[in-house]
Amino acid sequence: MSSARWIALIETIILYGAISGAVYALLALGFTLIYGMTRVVNLAHGSFYMLGAYLFYVFGELILHEAHPFVALLFAVVSVGIVGGIVYRLTIHPVLGDEVAVMVVTIGLALIFQQLMLLIFGSQNVSVEPLVEEVSVIVWGVSLSYPRILVFAVSLVLFVCLVIFIMKMKIGKAMRAVSQDREAAMLMGINTERLYILTMVISSALAAVAGIFVAASTIRVAATWMWFYPLALSFSIVVLGGLGSIKGSLIGAFIIGYAEQTVAIAVPEGGAIITVVPFTIMVLLLLLRPKGLFGKRVEMEE
Repeated sequence: MSSARWIALIETIILYGAISGAVYALLALGFTLIYGMTRVVNLAHGSFYMLGAYLFYVFGELILHEAHPFVALLFAVVSVGIVGGIVYRLTIHPVLGDEVAVMVVTIGLALIFQQLMLLIFGSQNVSVEPLVEEVSVIVWGVSLSYPRILVFAVSLVLFVCLVIFIMKMKIGKAMRAVSQDREAAMLMGINTERLYILTMVISSALAAVAGIFVAASTIRVAATWMWFYPLALSFSIVVLGGLGSIKGSLIGAFIIGYAEQTVAIAVPEGGAIITVVPFTIMVLLLLLRPKGLFGKRVEMEE
């Protein structure tokens, strides 16, 4: 292979890996938040990703079809966040503290959401419109569509804004305090139940944003099968980065994003094996570092 061809491959991997990593970071951050706050392994996380894509279709195509797609995105994300808060209060909170019960409840919720989407929309995928016009621009000799560029930029902005919220805002500091020592935070007058619900709302909303971005910029459909892989992906990223570590989730997301794109682009028939990449990396790293990259303590660190 010529040097020019190698350079083109590297540039493609860099650009597409960055886009994948940004979306994965957004998805994994929601998983990290709920675990860091409540120690809940939310196996329903992928279902909120799926629900976001479906509600984006509902608001964009059926209810607000004359409005800009960003309006549909806003309504869909808010709706999923509210659903997440209600689901947490009614189903997860009563079994909080029992890890097995929580996992059983959340995986049950994921299957219930999947069946609801099947009952409402049927087994056929529904088409999702792009957030912006499907126009491409050449960057480093690589063709990138405007939707993909938008997804990359907005994902990073949202990630940074949420990190600032957690580190600087009063509520964010309370969330960190609860993640570090729940009993001490309660003694200081912090309402942990409200913070848990708020964390679930934020976590669900982030998953919905990621689902909408992927549906609108990449696969262009909402489908009942799209909940499982994001769940497995976010779990792999969070374990890779270290449970409860925000910076670990960011770094882990980009590691997975670049690894996937490298396999898909540089390996013959790589697209057929791309789904095993996150798990392979996770297993290999855990053999060397069982607590992940930044898993010294299970908390949302400063």
